[in-house]
This record gives sequence, C-alpha cells and structure tokens, in this order.
Amino acid sequence: MKKSVQTILNQVRLTALIAASLISATVQAADSNDRLKITIDKQAKLLMKEHNIPGMAFGVIIDGKSHFYYYGLADKKAGKPVSENTIFELGSISKTFAATLASYSELNGTLALEDTADKYIPYLKNSAIGNTRLINLATYSTGGLPLQVPDEVENNKGLLRYYKSWQPVFPVNSKRLYSNASIGLFGYISALSMDSDYTQLMEEKTLPSLNMPNTFVNVPNDKMADYAFGYNAAGEPIRVNPGMLDAEAYGIKSTISDMTHFMAANMGLVPLDKDIQQALDNNRKGYYQASTFTQGLGWEMYPYPTKLDTLLEGNSMDVVLKPQTITTDNHPTPVLNNVWVNKTGATNGFGGYIAYIPAKKSGIVILANKNYPNTDRVKAAYKILESSMTH
Repeated sequence: MKKSVQTILNQVRLTALIAASLISATVQAADSNDRLKITIDKQAKLLMKEHNIPGMAFGVIIDGKSHFYYYGLADKKAGKPVSENTIFELGSISKTFAATLASYSELNGTLALEDTADKYIPYLKNSAIGNTRLINLATYSTGGLPLQVPDEVENNKGLLRYYKSWQPVFPVNSKRLYSNASIGLFGYISALSMDSDYTQLMEEKTLPSLNMPNTFVNVPNDKMADYAFGYNAAGEPIRVNPGMLDAEAYGIKSTISDMTHFMAANMGLVPLDKDIQQALDNNRKGYYQASTFTQGLGWEMYPYPTKLDTLLEGNSMDVVLKPQTITTDNHPTPVLNNVWVNKTGATNGFGGYIAYIPAKKSGIVILANKNYPNTDRVKAAYKILESSMTH
C-alpha cells in the first residue's frame, strides 16, 4: 500500500523533531560542561594565586556523571604537571576509610559499635578508655582525648600505656572534641577484630573491594613517580612523616580519579559487593548533633539544602580544636541521603576536601599539594556545586 503524501510529511516532521531534540540535548550538555569548566577554572585560579598552591585536581559529579580537571604542578623542581595519576596525601579524609573498614567489620560480626575497647585490648581493662564504647571512639565523644597522640609515644607498648593512664576531661557523650587519638584507636581496634594489621587490611582488602587501585597507605616504589610533593608555608617540598596511628587517622594517599570513584561509591553510583556498599551507607547514620552538623562515622552531615555560613561554621577551626556540646536525642538516625556530606583533610603539605549530596547524585573532591584554610576549600566547593546543580 502506498503511503499518502500527508503520512510521509508527518514522518519527515517527526524525524526532524527527534533530530532537533537530540541536537538540543547535545548542545545543552556541551553548554553545561563549558559552564562547569569555566566555574572550576575560576575557583582554581583564585585559590592557587591567593595561597600559592603549586597544583590542584578537581573531581566533580553532577547528576551521576563525573568530570575531572587538573591544574599546575605535582613537583615544582621536576616541572611535572598534575594529572589523573597524581597521588595526593588525604590527611583526615583518611578517617572515612577507617569508618568503612569498621562498618564492614560490624556487618561481618567481628565487632559491635556498642562494645567497649577492653573487649579487644584486655590490657585496657579497669581503665577509663577500656570502659569506653567503640562508637564514642569513632565519633570523638570519649570525654576529651586530644587531637594528637603525644609526641613522646613512639611504639605500640607506649601507646597502650598512654591510653590506660588517660583520664577523661568531661563526661563521655557530653562533648565532641575532634581527635586523631580517638578515631585512630577505633581504626586500630577494627583491624584487631579481624585479626589483622590495619595497613595490610586496608591495602589488601578494603581498598580493592572499593575498586581503588591507586590508593595506598604506603605508596609502592613503582608509584613513587606519581606521588606529588606537598609544599609547606615556606614553599619547601614535604611529605607526611610516620606517626602513631597515622594510617588510621591521616595516612591514606590517593588520586583524584580514585577519590571521585570513592565519592560515587558512597552515593551508590557504582557496582560494589552488597556488604561494602552497606558499610558505606551505614557511615551516614547520625550519632549526635554538634555545632551545625550531624556526626556520622567519619563524615559530617548537614540538612540539604544548606547555607554556606552553616558549612563554614561546621568546618571552622573552632569546631576542630574546641569541645562542642552535643545532643544525642533521637540518635542514631537512619542512613541519611538528603544531606550535604563532607570531610576536610590536611597534612603539612597537602589540603583536601570532599563533599557530596546522595539525593542529588552530585559531589566534589578537591585535592591540593599545599595546606590552605578549610574556609576557602568549602567556599570553592559550594560555589561549584551550587552553580552546577541549579542549571
């Protein structure tokens, strides 16, 4: 049967409309990508100029799609540019990996967050820290463990002696005092519960299960050429020194591609074993309210949408260094999704920030080989994400 002229015309129009809509969508996507690049270029230029940062890498996920941007030098002396292979020190962003290992341990029944520390380290029996629950170690609510393990503690024997003699400054679960000594012990116990060394467990089990092949506690020899130099305030090259509980609290090194993948995994955007995915999700249960945020395992979380001032207060040095009164009513919460989840991290030569909104399938990782103020990291991330998600 021959088609009528009208039918043919209708088919031509439909084909033209489909083609036009596809072209329009492609143009819109290109425009969106261009806008994102312009925004990030601007923020990178401002940060690098103001803080004399040699190199930076940005990983951004907008509505589930990843974008990467690289700036400056990973090694000034060698003139080596930052690339997708550049390895940065994560500083305290490492705590989110300690939390993941512990959550996985709990799912597999080797530890319980309500257990006390002395169950895993009998030497600590009849001490304040031995009677402390693991969840309090994980969430900095032990009663005032300090930011760092004292310098005079140089080995495991001395470390356990220090913990056994330590006395709380205020009641358990009354205040938050951010502490490497607190979450570091938590990570150490998590590995003990699985009869393993923390670094070995992280590098041989946890990181491979997250599909992060270029993330390490100890950067291997064949990757040292990709390991960026950090730069101190005087502009001198520097890398992190070993310390007690460093792997657990601030010792992970990673690339922007691996960290963006980690962020995607936390939002359920990549295929993972169901237990490791559940462990990531469980880290977003809220255990108390402090300052402007809800404390998760490794992460701090803010109701979304959130204001920049709210984020700046929660990531301020006052909140890092001074005790914050906490509210534990109606906690722990279920897994939170409609939240701005974030963590800052730094060593003497590096500064990083990761923030994501699971409900929006969007987030950002910023890595730099210079330590610069948290406030400027948060401002840049907020401007980039909020401008990108509004289009």
